Amino acid sequence: MADTDLLTGKRLLIVDDEPDLLESLAELFHMCEVDTAASFESAKAFLESRDYAVAVLDIMGVRGHDLLEIAVRRGTPAVMLTAHALSADHFIKSMKSGADAYVPKDKIADIQFFVSDAIRARQEQAKPPSKWFAMLKPYFDSKFGPGWLDGYKGHWD
Repeated sequence: MADTDLLTGKRLLIVDDEPDLLESLAELFHMCEVDTAASFESAKAFLESRDYAVAVLDIMGVRGHDLLEIAVRRGTPAVMLTAHALSADHFIKSMKSGADAYVPKDKIADIQFFVSDAIRARQEQAKPPSKWFAMLKPYFDSKFGPGWLDGYKGHWD
C-alpha cells in the first residue's frame, strides 16, 4: 500500500519519547535516511538545522504541538503520531496548526502509507484531506463519536 519508491532516500525525522518505538519506526523506514529524537530539545535542534521530507511527531512527552509549529515554519510536512493524545480536540488542534496527517499509534502498521501520502500530497500541492483521512475517518468516527468533526468544519473547504 505504501509507495516505497517515493520514500527511498528521503530524509525523515521521527520523534517519540519511547526508545523501542523509535527503533521500530527507524527499521520500518530502512529505505530512508532517518534521524530520531527522544526529546523536544533534540528534535528542535534537528528541525532547525536540517531539511526533512517529513517529520513524524509524537504529541505527548515531546511537546509535539510545539515541534509542529517549528516544522510548519520550516515548510516540513508533519505526521502527528499519537496514542495518549488521541482525541478530537488534539486532531483539530493538529490539523488547524498545519499537520499533514494525524495517525493513531494503533495504526502504525500503515505508517509508510501515511508518510508517503504526506509527501505525495505536498508534491501535488493537494489540499487536505488526503488519502490518509479517507482511510482513517471511520476509525475516528468510532473513537470520537457523532459530531466530532463539527469543530473543524470549514477548514478543508
